[in-house]
Amino acid sequence: MKKLAYFPGCAMKDQARPDEEGALHALALLGYEITEIPRWNCCGTVYSLAQDDLMRHVGPVRNLLRVQGMGEKRVLTLCAMCYGTLARSAQFVQEPERLARITAFLDTEEDFRGGIEVVHLLTLLRDEVGYDKLATQVKRTMGELKVATYYGCVLLRPREFAVDDPDRPEVMERVIEALGGTPIAFPERTECCGAYLTVGRKDIVEERVGRILRSAWAGGAEVVVTTCPLCQFNLAERRPREAPPLPVLYLGQVLGWAFGADEPAIAALLTAKPTPGEPVSSGGAR
Repeated sequence: MKKLAYFPGCAMKDQARPDEEGALHALALLGYEITEIPRWNCCGTVYSLAQDDLMRHVGPVRNLLRVQGMGEKRVLTLCAMCYGTLARSAQFVQEPERLARITAFLDTEEDFRGGIEVVHLLTLLRDEVGYDKLATQVKRTMGELKVATYYGCVLLRPREFAVDDPDRPEVMERVIEALGGTPIAFPERTECCGAYLTVGRKDIVEERVGRILRSAWAGGAEVVVTTCPLCQFNLAERRPREAPPLPVLYLGQVLGWAFGADEPAIAALLTAKPTPGEPVSSGGAR
């Protein structure tokens, strides 16, 4: 068994629990011993762009410090936003002066030495497990279910932290293929869903979500898959009335299903598929 530290983040213990349950089920069968880091705190969610605002990096660095305390050199996360925040903070404190100031602030903690690698589930499956092994380990396929793989923003931006080519990503599509699904092409797969505007400007989020879902539907999708809890919420809960009735699932749910976990949402999809590509209503595009 390969040992791997795991940072869940807040959403995985709440609305994104099916993502965590499915992914951890599959990873155990793939030979990983996943250990949740102790006393973790919220990653901070939004990475601070202020170079001199070290306070905003204390939360993420404290989580990396917990990984160091476990004697591990890398940490896995499932959430796209957690990945972006932790990976960027890990790189930020590589500069010695910043690291020294953060360490001084955390004077009750063990000194953080840096050097922790943050790994997203997608890159683990691609770079370590491999698509071929993933395909051979699948216990039940997705029945050629047509899948719109939605990346959103933070998995691919900024470029130096992207899990794949920001312009032509394929990692999620390759994973879906290995699981027996059929990824479909749609131009909105890397567009922002509106993110935190969901709090104060729902109208903007609804417009963007409608555009994304119509694009996926026109491409023939029967389901949308994402790794971002906020994207999942917006696509599922902020869709305008005339948007296509596409289910929105987490990658971990799909992965868990393929590895034998009970997942009613996918079972229902395989027995009662929507009819993709057809007009949804006479309302037209918003």
